[in-house]
Amino acid sequence: MAETLALYNDWQRDFPLLPHPFAHLAAAHQTTEATVLTQLAAGLDKGEISRIGAVFAPNRIGVSTLAALAVPPRQLEAVAAQVNQHPEVNHNYARAGHRFNLWFVLTARHRAQLDTVLDTLRHTTRRPLLDLPLVREYHIDLGFSLTGTATARPAVLPTPAACQPPVPPSLTAQDWGLIAALEAGLPLVHAPYAALGQACGLDEVDVLARLAAWQTAGWLRRFGVVLRHRALGYRANAMCVWDVPDALVDAKGAWLAQQSAVNLCYRRPRRAGWAYSLFAMLHGRDAEAVSAQAAKLTVEGGLQGYAHHRLFSTHCYRQRGAQYAAQPAL
Repeated sequence: MAETLALYNDWQRDFPLLPHPFAHLAAAHQTTEATVLTQLAAGLDKGEISRIGAVFAPNRIGVSTLAALAVPPRQLEAVAAQVNQHPEVNHNYARAGHRFNLWFVLTARHRAQLDTVLDTLRHTTRRPLLDLPLVREYHIDLGFSLTGTATARPAVLPTPAACQPPVPPSLTAQDWGLIAALEAGLPLVHAPYAALGQACGLDEVDVLARLAAWQTAGWLRRFGVVLRHRALGYRANAMCVWDVPDALVDAKGAWLAQQSAVNLCYRRPRRAGWAYSLFAMLHGRDAEAVSAQAAKLTVEGGLQGYAHHRLFSTHCYRQRGAQYAAQPAL
């Protein structure tokens, strides 16, 4: 198991863009390609990893938002099923700690698609709904250490220019075809990029060139093993939120983003019934340890004077990558 965890851990990012990447992994771990493929296939079967592939940066090739519904507990299962009927939904969690208790992420090619889904859910569920698009990113990278060590993060406060919405790239039909082919992850074969190309009408060289260009442009946040943290024992998942004054929220967010315990940190808008603009996600093996870490961060970050909530996930209804293949081009 230690060898498998090392494989997962070491290749969450910087996965080789080479014709035979699994052979490269095998050489790095002093084993055989067949062993690497077997370990990764077992990880997929056990649900420890969701895929080996692309994680696109938020709002770079499409648009996304975080949404929440206030649902009576006895109706959570049924309402979550209604939410999951929409292919735009890629994460959907029940969370305790606030009346808004069903939280889900939607991603689409265009904002109009998100608006249509949200309007439909308002109508079908008849429940209060929050729409919280990303305002500013401080740190977003769900790759995290399985070994207890963490890489230092730079103390960089986003500049105003860096926080403007990015200009959407001009993507061709072939680009979208490759993005759709990537949704299931790399096939576990000797030449996976050639197989991807066959699925979308590109040759291997073109697939590798496009992926490298997307990485350089920053459209790809990372490329590699995508973990399912709950299956690996990281079942305590807390969304911590604070009501920080607008003049201070960027400084507080930049500080939180440097802390190794924080997997996600960003700013979202306040809404009626929701006063919180600063978000940080923490993952751990038990709720007590995560609560202690959240309390420590609150004190060390000078956040104890602000209203806050700690929303622990209680059930995962969906966790997968964004699904663009089923969406219209418009």
